[in-house]
Amino acid sequence: MVSERVAIIFHGIGTPGPAVPEGERRYWISPARYAAVLDRILALPDPRAVRITFDDGNISDLSIGLPGLVQRGLTADFFVLTGRLGQPGSLAAEDVRALRAAGMRIGSHGIDHRPWPTLDPETLWAELSGSRLRLTAICGGPVTEAGIPFGSYDARVLRDLRRAGYVRAWSSDGGRIGGDGFLLPRASITADMDDAALDAVLAGEMAPLRRLRRSLGMLRKQMSGRLSA
Repeated sequence: MVSERVAIIFHGIGTPGPAVPEGERRYWISPARYAAVLDRILALPDPRAVRITFDDGNISDLSIGLPGLVQRGLTADFFVLTGRLGQPGSLAAEDVRALRAAGMRIGSHGIDHRPWPTLDPETLWAELSGSRLRLTAICGGPVTEAGIPFGSYDARVLRDLRRAGYVRAWSSDGGRIGGDGFLLPRASITADMDDAALDAVLAGEMAPLRRLRRSLGMLRKQMSGRLSA
């Protein structure tokens, strides 16, 4: 059951390593900015209205992300790329278990960091089911939620997520969470986001036209691929 009003995504905290593509560097924020975002959440009338998530499985999730959460009594979902487990700069299996032992929720981000609608059926199924099976084995318990890479999905992706045993998928569509459906929106926290923009994200605010475009875009993506499925 989802009771939060909005959901946000952290990616990396600190200085991105050389392997991080140029286009993804704006999604890395400084430790000071990360602490400031958490403090801003705590200052809300109801901090529980914000669902905190992390994508990609960077080691900063454990070294910086987790202590900041525990210090403030907050929890988060960590969507892990299983293909990067144990690689330099990424979480290892024991780190995933440490996050879960600290009261955090673990979900799948797939195996490799690829847009799921572009994959052929066999590769997509391996991404969705293979990553979930591995994380379930690591955690010793069910893993039933997925964070969609790049927020890229279509009807085929959503169908296969359900078929692979997921009960919820998180996109990057932004805005308010409208209920407790299968597909729910999130918004990324970026290095170039000022306090006013951050406050708008935490409030789930969108201009009416942008909100309409978001709703239509989500509907279009959920329908696309259906005829060829």
